[in-house]
Amino acid sequence: MIPRRLRHLAPALCLLPATALAACGTVTGAHPGSRPSATAPSTATPSVRPSAPGTPRPPTLAPGPGGLAPVFSHGPRDAAHKTVALTFDADMTADEGPRAAAGERFDNPALLDTLRTLKVPATVFMTGRWAEEYPDEARAIGRDPLFEIANHSYSHYSFTGDCYGLPTLDGDTDRMRTDVERAFTAIRAAGVPRPMPYFRFPGGCHDRRSLRAVSALGVTAVQWDVVGGDAFATDAGAVARQVLDGVRPGSVVVLHCTRSAAPVTERAVRQVVPELRERGYRFVRVSELIGASAGRH
Repeated sequence: MIPRRLRHLAPALCLLPATALAACGTVTGAHPGSRPSATAPSTATPSVRPSAPGTPRPPTLAPGPGGLAPVFSHGPRDAAHKTVALTFDADMTADEGPRAAAGERFDNPALLDTLRTLKVPATVFMTGRWAEEYPDEARAIGRDPLFEIANHSYSHYSFTGDCYGLPTLDGDTDRMRTDVERAFTAIRAAGVPRPMPYFRFPGGCHDRRSLRAVSALGVTAVQWDVVGGDAFATDAGAVARQVLDGVRPGSVVVLHCTRSAAPVTERAVRQVVPELRERGYRFVRVSELIGASAGRH
């Protein structure tokens, strides 16, 4: 999410290329569109619980060079089998409780209802604080076979020194690991039985230090190659056009599942979904794209 004090810049910023903007969709330390260098399954840790007996473990990528967490930005660019993953960040920063208590809504039930009506699989990257604020919704998402829930940190504080005004974890690797672990704990406490072993950095900002910190938790860092530009947008058509102009086979699209910060996302999705289906795209969850990428190596 873009911090409130940058709200006036958001519409312009979110129209920039993905390589230029972390808060709306850049990758720091990896380039959107780059392929992971390793694809063997990584080893689960106590933070990423093994699946129940008889349930296949979700696909992950092996650590990169130097033990860094692997970074995934898109799936195979297979024009014959066009797939796209819509992802939604359920953002709530650790210090935003008073705003929620005052009536600000960080959830978006209408968006989730639309995805269900349109039968669109999706991956929701959820902060632990969001799961605490909306446990019933977190549980409903986590138990709906259409969706999967992944980790977006507990606090939504930046894992690097400067990430477009977000509060930071001060480069403390112990705090980084604890923040991710606390998010898994909060998501499970809300009633989500199997959060996915995927992690999205707040604001998309990461560096070698933060990749090394989260690697110990057995997660695959999931970025994107298409920026939806829905943060604080007021024109659903503009958001839809930005998504439609950017999607390629295997794309990961980043959008938001927070009503106050992304009020037009649901309307944009209603435009995007039929158009992409008309173009021959099939919607999948991130786990399918990662599994397909692993199968190519």
